[in-house]
Amino acid sequence: RSCPATYVGFWDAIRRLFADTTDARIRGWSASRFSFNTKGGRCTVCDGQGMRRIEMSFLPDVKVACESCAGARFNADTLGVSWRGKNIGEVLAMSVDEAVEFFAAHRSIHHALRLLQDVGLGYLTLGQSSPTLSGGEAQRIKLVTELAKVRIDPTADGQPRPRVPGRGASLLTLYVLDEPTVGLHMADVEKLLRVLHRLVDAGNTVLVIEHNLDVMAEADWIVDLGPEGGDAGGRVVVQGTPEEV
Repeated sequence: RSCPATYVGFWDAIRRLFADTTDARIRGWSASRFSFNTKGGRCTVCDGQGMRRIEMSFLPDVKVACESCAGARFNADTLGVSWRGKNIGEVLAMSVDEAVEFFAAHRSIHHALRLLQDVGLGYLTLGQSSPTLSGGEAQRIKLVTELAKVRIDPTADGQPRPRVPGRGASLLTLYVLDEPTVGLHMADVEKLLRVLHRLVDAGNTVLVIEHNLDVMAEADWIVDLGPEGGDAGGRVVVQGTPEEV
């Protein structure tokens, strides 16, 4: 039932914005009214999914837009509440690129949305169902979720300093990514590399399984496994800095 907005974690903040509107307060609605996972505000026909599954006797099941809410996930009363001219269903249907401007004044929401842009996911809608995401998209959404938690402590000269336990910061993390550049345009690969550098600058370690030469060129250390695949592989062919390799 998750989507980019719920997985990354800024959907709760959006629901609170709608709950603070005059229309919602008059009706006595809290933020839970604007959740598609709980009863009350969601569409009762599709249970907040926005889609209905039609069973076909001898064919795979087919998913169609809910005829009651037209894919908006919420009932008519809930959709009657607007914030800055948009109802909650219209916000879910926004792309990340559109939402960045729409929520520019709200720092926590805007920060998460900018991170999604930074990893090349500006085209996704906030409410896109997680099972419809590709493996690469899912990896990058997980990466954004982690990056949103990263706080870089600057040193006196303004350079990033790794966080250490015991100073109110979380433990440093090892991130393992399996070919995150699959399906990405070269410009999006460059964006992804900037994000990976931010994780490393915060003191974390990033291990990337890749064949992309642009990613290899940015690595601190390369371990080349081979010389072939399958039974003919599995040995360390060479390792070192990109210059040495």
